[in-house]
Amino acid sequence: MSIYGLLHHTLQVSWVLQAALLAIAILVGLSFAVRRRLAAPDGGLLPDDGITVRNMVEVVVEGLANLGHQTIGHDYRKFFPLVGAIFFFILISNLLGLVPGVGGASSDINTGLAWAIIVFCVYWGAGIKKKGWHYFDHFMGPPFEMNLFGKTRHLRLMAPLLFPIELVLDAARIATLSIRLLANMFADHTVVAIWYGLVPLVVPAIFMGLGVVISIIQAFVFSLLSMIYIGLAIEDHH
Repeated sequence: MSIYGLLHHTLQVSWVLQAALLAIAILVGLSFAVRRRLAAPDGGLLPDDGITVRNMVEVVVEGLANLGHQTIGHDYRKFFPLVGAIFFFILISNLLGLVPGVGGASSDINTGLAWAIIVFCVYWGAGIKKKGWHYFDHFMGPPFEMNLFGKTRHLRLMAPLLFPIELVLDAARIATLSIRLLANMFADHTVVAIWYGLVPLVVPAIFMGLGVVISIIQAFVFSLLSMIYIGLAIEDHH
């Protein structure tokens, strides 16, 4: 029995939307907790003692920021809020999927598809904003130098063939991002649910531990690929 069943049947609110709102509520609560700790005396100067929410969040944020700087470049700060939101939302959703009777939004294809479409629009928009319509040059193959009428011109002779192929391959990133997330989390959550039903005690705990690791990895992979796509879109081609 899922905790989303009551609202789903009475108000016709999709369980995916409920799960997404739950993940957002948890993230907002964690944000206020970290902010309150930082606002305390010396809170912004010294780390907390031991393993706390603030310490873990700071480690993750710093690691993602360093990775974003390496992957995207000097403009990474513009895109870091999106990448951070993707990581933490997917992570919380993945972890909720391990809780019996709860479930996470990442177990539905629509969640991954929505994030993938957002990433696609962002890196296309960033590429066009920086390079103008020359952003689409990399879809047309390498230029060939030809001497026409006394002038050297750069012609992309393979463009009619390569452009539609490259365009489809680029758009396929939406499918690969969303399907990869769904497939991995569905498989992991299914294994946990099966073992929980067969042996409710020790064995499921082992798979839950593995599930936590997989949840972190899948959130990281989605965020990393998003940064790679953005970095490729805005990099300078020489």
